[in-house]
Amino acid sequence: MAKSKNNAKKLSFISVPSQIINSISSSSLQSLLESPKKCARHSKFFFAFPKCRSPRLFLFTLSLFALFAMLKFGFNLDADTPFPPFPCATSNGLSKSRLGVASQKGGVLDGAGVTVSQPLIANVQLHAQVPSGVDQEKSEFWEQPDGLGYKPCLGFSREYRRESEGVVKNRRRYLMVVVSGGMNQQRNQIVDAVVIARILGAALVVPILQVNVIWEDESEFADIFDLEHFKSVLANDVRVVSALPSTHLMTRPVEGSPPLHVTPRWIRSRYLRRFNREGVLLLRGLDSRLTKDLPPDLQKLRCKVAFHALRFARPVQELGNKIAERMKRKGPYLALHLRMEKDVWVRTGCLPGLSPEFDEIVNSERIQRPELLTARSSMTYHERKLAGLCPLNAMEVTRLLKALGAPKSARIYWAGGQPLGGKEALQPLIHEFPHLYSKEDLALPEELESFANKASLMAAIDYIVSEKSDVFMPSHGGNMGHAIQGHRAYAGHKKYITPNKRHMLPYFLNSSLPEAEFNRIIKELHQDSLGQPELRTSRAGRDVTKYPVPECMCNDSHYHSS
Repeated sequence: MAKSKNNAKKLSFISVPSQIINSISSSSLQSLLESPKKCARHSKFFFAFPKCRSPRLFLFTLSLFALFAMLKFGFNLDADTPFPPFPCATSNGLSKSRLGVASQKGGVLDGAGVTVSQPLIANVQLHAQVPSGVDQEKSEFWEQPDGLGYKPCLGFSREYRRESEGVVKNRRRYLMVVVSGGMNQQRNQIVDAVVIARILGAALVVPILQVNVIWEDESEFADIFDLEHFKSVLANDVRVVSALPSTHLMTRPVEGSPPLHVTPRWIRSRYLRRFNREGVLLLRGLDSRLTKDLPPDLQKLRCKVAFHALRFARPVQELGNKIAERMKRKGPYLALHLRMEKDVWVRTGCLPGLSPEFDEIVNSERIQRPELLTARSSMTYHERKLAGLCPLNAMEVTRLLKALGAPKSARIYWAGGQPLGGKEALQPLIHEFPHLYSKEDLALPEELESFANKASLMAAIDYIVSEKSDVFMPSHGGNMGHAIQGHRAYAGHKKYITPNKRHMLPYFLNSSLPEAEFNRIIKELHQDSLGQPELRTSRAGRDVTKYPVPECMCNDSHYHSS
């Protein structure tokens, strides 16, 4: 009895959700709090107790039952996302997201005659169970490459530091630049703009982003990147100003567009004399204009801009972080950058292989707009394909991932624009890897609302989630793939799969090859293409922001040998 009395003095508290409290009337609550002398011995209800002497025990039991019922029937507790599957979808299974895939005429009509897009991956179960017996966290697919101890090291020379004081104090020369292309292409040009400003000893006016003719995105620098952070990080290297000072507003700038791969010496000899006289230099078209082989200090500056100064604006960074966290909640994930948009097939001179109808769409677009073809025009589609110049389609991506050991339970984040052919183009991938998500699947509608029709901001979100993934693989080379490769290397050589398209495609075409042998060959072809450290200097013309070793990263052996 003493033990019972002691236990009676202990108070137990349970959390009852507000939905339960609100559904109970005040009189019912009062009756629950009153102490009945005895509970009925025989009750029709399954939760009745034959001996119930404590009203607290009864209330505790009732609350537990209500809580259990609410959790089972009212909420989705899967850790993938903090909300039900397809947060952008309406109750009838259609999505109101502007980024969903619609019919070829632009959408389907709902009952009220309003055009509504269908969800891109309508048949993907966002919360499908991991197959029993599969521990995806222990799969060798998630193993990281040996980084050989390389870590960032951006120690500038004494001469560079000595010159910095004069550069940042200069009030005579101002460099203006107009950068073009998509977000990642603009990012590369901004990196080179900072380096050119340093070469010329000029202040850099915040770069002007040219409206992209394909995406028609009018975002400005501060919409995409954290401007104050950009200025602060570069304060000892280049002075960054938001606008020209009043003393230079009426100045007619010297204009230029450098040829490809110019050196610092060429830039100074070409522009510096007139720049000193006029005070303002305006450069356009900086894509690949500055040589990739620069003096060590300028290479380090490139890395400082790319990996430290160009941080995304807070709203973009916060949403990207949220989506990455939602992907991480059940373990490691793979980020795929799929280049399957119509303009990609047109520009590369390749065909999607979905059907003759879609191939005809691409061919017709290419005939009408020959200026879009950036691949070698003298080559046929099949020649480009076998040369490894074409993006991988969904079937090829699926076969490659399976051969490299990706488990069926792998959680995959899909980055990229709308694929030509919509969800049908992704069916091979969805069938083999059902845990396939996009930012539209993982974000609430209101979270993406402010980014609607802004391709650069959407690309920035993809960049953040991809960079934070455990494994990254692009289906085709390009500015984003190269930027992510360098960023992941700089972060410790996180796994990055570079598809060896030129060597693997003949095996894809060999239907007589047994699956086990195919897998062995594909793994062997990619054993050195998984993100291991690779010296930029081993091949001329490599970009240090893609291969940051040895100028921007070093290990103990590098220190001892230098």
